[in-house]
Parts: sequence; C-alpha cells; structure tokens
Amino acid sequence: MNRPLLFKLLAIFILTLLILIPLGLIRDTVQDRQQHRQDAIASIAASYAGGQTITGPVLVVPYKIKIDEVAQDAEGKKTFRSRNENRQYLFFPKDLQMQGELLPGERYRGLHKVHVYELQSSFNGRIDYQLPSAAQLAADQITLSHPYLAIGISDVRGLLGSPLLKISGQALALEQGAGGLGKGMHAALPQSGLVENGSIDVSLAMTVAGTESLAITPIGDNNRFELSSSWPHPQFGGSFLPRSRSISEQGFRAVWEVSSLASNAQRQLRSDDKTGIESLDIQLAEPVNIYSQADRATKYGLLFVLLTFVGFFIFEMIKQLPIHPIQYLLVGLGLAIFFLILVSLSEHIPFWQAYLAASAACISLLTFYLSQVLRSIGRGLGFGAMLTMLYGTLYGLLISEDNALMLGSLMLFVILAVIMIVTRKIDWYQTAVIKTPQAD
Repeated sequence: MNRPLLFKLLAIFILTLLILIPLGLIRDTVQDRQQHRQDAIASIAASYAGGQTITGPVLVVPYKIKIDEVAQDAEGKKTFRSRNENRQYLFFPKDLQMQGELLPGERYRGLHKVHVYELQSSFNGRIDYQLPSAAQLAADQITLSHPYLAIGISDVRGLLGSPLLKISGQALALEQGAGGLGKGMHAALPQSGLVENGSIDVSLAMTVAGTESLAITPIGDNNRFELSSSWPHPQFGGSFLPRSRSISEQGFRAVWEVSSLASNAQRQLRSDDKTGIESLDIQLAEPVNIYSQADRATKYGLLFVLLTFVGFFIFEMIKQLPIHPIQYLLVGLGLAIFFLILVSLSEHIPFWQAYLAASAACISLLTFYLSQVLRSIGRGLGFGAMLTMLYGTLYGLLISEDNALMLGSLMLFVILAVIMIVTRKIDWYQTAVIKTPQAD
C-alpha cells in the first residue's frame, strides 16, 4: 500500500478524533439542559408541593412505661433507679380502601414544563385494636396517653381545602403533625372512647396537590386502591404494580390489591427507621423525554461521522476523485450540528417535528455542499439519500428503545455488507495514488 494512501487514512482518523470534540460539547449541552429541567422541577416543588407520599390513617396510642434499672459501681455496690420511656401502640386498618381521581396540570419555569396534579381521594377503613387490661397496665407500669388518628403526608403544603375525617360518622377536628408518622395531620380521640378490645370505622376525604409523582403506603391488612386520571402516560412503580389497569388516550384506571402478607409497611412503620417504606408509586411521565432521547441520539453521532467518511473514502477509491481533509471536516461538523439543532428545536415543538426539521436542514445543506465537492448533482443527491436513510434509521432506534440493540446490529450488518460488496473488486495493494488535479 502506497504512502499517500496511508497518509489519507491517517488524516481521516485524526479528523474523526477531532469531530469527537464538538460531539462531546454538544452532549454536555444536552446534559446541562436536562439539569436545568431538574432545577425547574425542584423550583416548582419548592413553591407548589413536591411529590407526595400518603400514609394512613393509623390509630396511635402513646404511653409511658416505667423502667426499673439496677446499676453496679466499681466497688460492687448496687443502686436502683427508675426512668420513664415514651412509646406508642400502632394499630393499622383491617381493611383499607381508597378511591381517587388524579387531575393533571402544568406549571412552567422558563421553557421547561413541569407536570403537577391534584388528587381527590376518599379513604375508608376499619381499625381493630386491642389495648392491655387495667391489671396488665398496672403490672407493667404503663400509663396510657391521649390516642389520636394520624395521616402522614410528605408535603403538607399540598393540602387543598379542609380535609374531612370521620370516625363512626362523627367528624373530628384535624391538627398539624402526624406524630410518629412525621409530617401530616392528626385528630385527637377521647381516651374514654376506647375500650380494651374494639374497632372504629374511619373515613377520610381530602384533596392533595403534588408534583409529578404520587406514592401511597399500603398499611392495611387488606388494601384496595383504585385510581383514575385523564393522564394518558402513567408510569407505575414502587414495590407494587397494579393488579389491573387500562390505559388509553383518554387516560388510565388502575386497581391495586395488596395484602399485609406481601408488604413490610407495617413492620417498617413500627421500627425506628422509617426511610424507604414500601409503597405503590404513580409517575406522570413524559411520553417522550426530549433530553434522554437527544442524549441517546448523540451516542450515535460518531457512527454517523464514520459511515460518512468511509463513504467518502470509498468514493475516492472508486472514482479517483480527491476530497480534501478540510471538506471531510466541514461535512463532519455539519453532521454534528444536527444534534444541537435537535435539542434546541425540541424545547419548543414536539420531538418528532424537531427531528424532522433538524434532519431536513442538515441533509439539504450537506446535499448542496456535496454536489459541489463531488462535482455532480447526482452524486450529491446520492449521498443525501444515504444520509436520509441514516437519519431515518436513527429515529427508528430512538423510538424503539426495547429493540434498539437488534435494530442497531442489523443496521451495522447491512452497512458492512454494502461496503464489502462495493469494494470487493478493489486491489488494495495496487490501489492508485489519489492526486489532486493540477490547475491548467
């Protein structure tokens, strides 16, 4: 193989590495814009209400227990002392049902749209409880305090209007704080109203606002939650998926049925560490996350540049038409700028329209330029058609995330096959030196 050809290959390799610089800068820009969106979500949550987690209702009976301790000093002398320790009994619903409607909305910070919601909910349940007898309380040196019903709400700023809590049909006044459940609200119960063994029927109607995500803790022995919304793109997560669900363009409806045998929520609430409590989650997901799509697209940028440069090089070999390294570089930059245009347009118009506009602009520019570089409109149109197929294939990879590996591997196989077929008759040992034509 002759030296000029080796120098040409080396120049193409160096140009490919140089194109990595703008591609890297563009990807950094995509990630920076994505961070701006996260900041917008945090800003909305700070002034509106964050993602909500609802826990309850739970019957809480605080008590003090007297603990006698024996201490022994270095001389073996024993001393007796007593101390009081605050504890609480937690009683969870036997059966807990929730029916709710999720009303989606939008808030804006600059260009960024953030999804918010209002949950109109109704909780109903029966709480069975069993308190120690008077004799057992005396024997264990336990003093009961005022019982209350607690409802945990992670961001109480999201409470809209006045929640209505009823016990056996009687409305109770609600106060701030959920005791051992953290943030939320509670309603005091008359201690005289509780017997040793009994049950109370609880109903709670409230409207809660939040940003993007909602979580509900299945604290009952038997839980049935039914949720409907006009939002057509829900994302279900957490520890439990719906038992049944239906999703359409008009919205979704989902039903969860969770038993305490399948959940650790009660045990976690009784423990000191209440982080990471199991819950069922609903996310108002974007049908297309423009930044994640654009970030995925930039990962294919180098492949675009390589395939185009390989096409140029093969064209040089076959047609003996020299292409200057500067022309390689300009075409590579034209391919790279597509991703920046894609991100900027997708912040204003739907992603597919932004992709169509950005690809059409770049393909038109490169086709016009290559018609001059390759000294033929037909050749320029041929490369334009190749770029159109590449952009179309990339869009297929972006919208078919689950099949991206299969489609990508098939695309590479087809491209390799085409290259092998086109170059099958080239004798690389006898390839002519590509010379730049001299001016007359």
